[in-house]
Amino acid sequence: MTLDRSVLAFAGFMVLVSVALTTWVSPLFVWLTVFVGLNLLQSSFTGFCPAAMVFRKFGIKPGCAF
Repeated sequence: MTLDRSVLAFAGFMVLVSVALTTWVSPLFVWLTVFVGLNLLQSSFTGFCPAAMVFRKFGIKPGCAF
């Protein structure tokens, strides 16, 4: 799995977790979904993604975007 796919998989997982937390724990967890979405949006324009930096340190092979 490349770095690009890892970041997308992690973002999708975080969105699903935040929706579940919003549903079953507290409506305030919707802000986690907003944060993930904004982070995806800014990384598409700037190329900077904190998750990509962490995954790179774990040794995941680079992709095209990050």
